[in-house]
Amino acid sequence: MKKILIYSLLAIVFTIVSCSEDQIDIKNPNFPTTDTFWKSPEDAQTGLNAVYTMFYKPGSWTRWIYFRFDLTSDEGYSASPWNELKEWTRFIYFNYNFWEGNAWMWRDHYKAIFRCNQVLDFVPDIEFENQADKDRILGQAKFLRAFYYYHLALMFDNVPLVLNASSPDDVPEQKSESEVYAQIKLDLDDAVNSLPEQWDDSNLGRPTKGSALALLGKVHMQLHEWQEAKDALNWLVEGNGAQYYGLVSNYKDNFMHTTENNIESVFEIQFSDINPSGDGDEPNQNVGSNRAQFFAPRGIGWCDGQPRRWLVDEYKKEATVDGQIDPRLRASIFYPEIQTDYPGEKIYGRDWEAGWGTDCFFRKYQGDYYRDHEDYYSPINYRVIRYADVLLLYAECLAELGGGTPPALAVELVDRVRERAGLAKLENSTLYSSVVGSKDAFLKRLQTERSLELCLEGVRWADLKRWNLWETSEGLNELISRDPDFGNFVVGKSSRLPIPQTEVDNNPNLDQNPMY
Repeated sequence: MKKILIYSLLAIVFTIVSCSEDQIDIKNPNFPTTDTFWKSPEDAQTGLNAVYTMFYKPGSWTRWIYFRFDLTSDEGYSASPWNELKEWTRFIYFNYNFWEGNAWMWRDHYKAIFRCNQVLDFVPDIEFENQADKDRILGQAKFLRAFYYYHLALMFDNVPLVLNASSPDDVPEQKSESEVYAQIKLDLDDAVNSLPEQWDDSNLGRPTKGSALALLGKVHMQLHEWQEAKDALNWLVEGNGAQYYGLVSNYKDNFMHTTENNIESVFEIQFSDINPSGDGDEPNQNVGSNRAQFFAPRGIGWCDGQPRRWLVDEYKKEATVDGQIDPRLRASIFYPEIQTDYPGEKIYGRDWEAGWGTDCFFRKYQGDYYRDHEDYYSPINYRVIRYADVLLLYAECLAELGGGTPPALAVELVDRVRERAGLAKLENSTLYSSVVGSKDAFLKRLQTERSLELCLEGVRWADLKRWNLWETSEGLNELISRDPDFGNFVVGKSSRLPIPQTEVDNNPNLDQNPMY
């Protein structure tokens, strides 16, 4: 499918970049103001497109967010020579204003929310010939605001809830995680009713009704609202939306730039290497991803993040029905014996290097399949929500709502994902057949099935928070056995990031997170 990039050449009124950051409010005559802008449907679309540019910021989906969601989970870690970055991924926060960590992500998420709020404040007063066009613009802004608040809640828990275009002097009130989620649900309910079931090819990358329902389902699941989560996800799995989605036959197609926007994509961020430049809002803005450069093996990229070895071992526990290694391993991770398992295999066109030793490296979303190097401008779209994720979430809902044994449909959905990888159905598995007879055993197995399908895709942190594994000594020890960095985890503290101290100091309505 043709890749469509949604970004604007205008940055609409940039007087705010965070909730409380000191700013000098200087009017730039080369940019429009709220007095001269927001007059036409074209202005509304341009203003909305300015929200999409935020995907290409370092504190958003271009770079640093992966360090939180991939490396802080039990699936990844950092051995970076940059000590502050490495310690930040190990729950050791000695600088609450660490720019590349919590500070940059806080800033860019609130900058995106500010742009959403501008759309939601000003577009209702613009006259449109077609009300559906107006509703779709507002629906996208609601979805994107919910999207950014969802990820702020996953990272910080208790954050200011800003629902109108703010000014530099505003000191917004801090809200609890549950209050933030309540607003996210309201925004997504509106988005569901406004967004189309599908866009045409000239608008790929915009959220659909299915995107909004999937994110709404995720929100309910984080709150253990299983029935509400099931209701949201039902449209995609058992309802009319199921006609639009499916599993691609080749698992690796989910991580390549030649097979983007496919039937497995529920929401994905569009990247391109057409503008290898800066991260501003100028016409030459970089719209590529930096992730591959930061996670590539040493000598190819920076290698600031790596996957844990337990993933390799877990993939190898169960062979496919043809006696082969689970193919998802080869698509996900470079590991020391990969050339033994797959003779002729290359790592960016080279053999395994002695200096790599027993390390493992990211392969998902890396460009080794078409080039021998990485850079800051990867064109590979990031699939934020995949249909396989939706199927497994729905299975979890059904099991949580069921009795002592998992419902047949829950097992069937897990089997659907397993069979795409060539594995036997759970009931026929030589290792895991017993789990279909016990709700608790099924849910525990589902935790691993999710990792095997979705590892290194940024969903594990939300999973760990939902399951609360660290709330018991048994669960925390389980995490430590897979990831020694969890030895630094402090219950009641480490599940959330510290709020940037500059934000706390500048806003009397903002308290630092507990135990920091």
